[in-house]
Amino acid sequence: MRTDLHSGGLSIGPTSPYKNVGMSITESEEGKNMAQGTVKWFNAEKGYGFIAPNDGGADVFVHYSEIQGNGFRTLEENQQVEFEIGEGAKGPQAQQVTAL
Repeated sequence: MRTDLHSGGLSIGPTSPYKNVGMSITESEEGKNMAQGTVKWFNAEKGYGFIAPNDGGADVFVHYSEIQGNGFRTLEENQQVEFEIGEGAKGPQAQQVTAL
């Protein structure tokens, strides 16, 4: 059985620093690996917040620039979202965030 997952340059496996992030990963229509979670909090004035993965892993940073949609991009507390995990300046970051 394969224990490593490679997605967009991020390796999640037994030797990966992100192995404890604990994402619940599904495959989207585009064929990319997507995680789902709940918005823990989001500060619209500062433009960032955190998403709690559905499987209980570590919270993931989210920046407003990664929210998909037109107009003012924000998230609401407890909102369900789908996202990719990428590498931000300080660790894992949500990318391509869409509301469910």
